[in-house]
Amino acid sequence: KFGYTDDQIRPYTFSVAPFLADPKAIQQGYLTSEPFTIEQQGVKPVVLLLADAGYSSYGSLIQTSEKLVHEKPDLVQRFVDASIEGWYSYLYGDPAPGNALIKRDNPEMTDALLAYGIAKIKEYGIVDSGDAKRSGIGAMTDARWRDFFNTMASAGVYPKDLDFHKAYTLQFVDKKVGMRP
Repeated sequence: KFGYTDDQIRPYTFSVAPFLADPKAIQQGYLTSEPFTIEQQGVKPVVLLLADAGYSSYGSLIQTSEKLVHEKPDLVQRFVDASIEGWYSYLYGDPAPGNALIKRDNPEMTDALLAYGIAKIKEYGIVDSGDAKRSGIGAMTDARWRDFFNTMASAGVYPKDLDFHKAYTLQFVDKKVGMRP
């Protein structure tokens, strides 16, 4: 679609050094991290989101077994609801408890990087935009899943006859959990 070829693919090393060394380089990265590191080196990166190029996938998902969904749907619902409430609390309440847990498991994280990450999540609407504005954080739609599948099937990633509906359920989302007026 964009004219790239497989010989242009490079492994993602989580290092911005090659990007900083070559002014013609492009680099994938996390909106909440790599631009911060690059800016600390005095370079203002141009940030392009894959979503803006028509890549409509969901960035993060909660995954579990079909067995747990069928045997303990109440447990799954509570976990999903708690995750959603946690995101609202982290983004619009006090992020300190979440930051403490993040820094405990990732000691290289700084308060400045975490604050930058929260600001970018809000600025770019990474968690709370689009369908989430209507149905709450964690919102998903059949239409968006279909669009993503059609894009991937057209690119040859998935067979066109794949039943992509088996990959997800809307049973636990779109309930406006945690939404504030």
